[in-house]
Amino acid sequence: HVQLVESGGGSVQAGQSLRLSCAVSGYTNSYYCMAWFRQAPGKEREGVAASYDGRTWYADSMKGRFTVSKDNAKNTLYLQMYSLNPEDTAIYYCAYHGGGCGSLWESDGYFESWGQGTQVTVS
Repeated sequence: HVQLVESGGGSVQAGQSLRLSCAVSGYTNSYYCMAWFRQAPGKEREGVAASYDGRTWYADSMKGRFTVSKDNAKNTLYLQMYSLNPEDTAIYYCAYHGGGCGSLWESDGYFESWGQGTQVTVS
């Protein structure tokens, strides 16, 4: 069973940056896909970015402002967010899939395990 714990959320002013972390524990495959999703009030959950074996993927609307990275020694996934705006306000979740990311990474049904989420509020 894989456990995911997000941290780093908070309230920031527009234009500021924030870094989210997702600590992974429990039994995992040697190589696995990790992703960030977010869900804004009244909207569906959407994929933000994903990481697998040193490769990364981004949703088109997130390219250039968000950077996903993974520290394998710490089993931690990060999401660095720059130039935040109020439209980025959402609960951010990390997710785990015990295989490659591939073209399905933006589908939340692709992932077996989820964190509890961390709130990001931009005003």
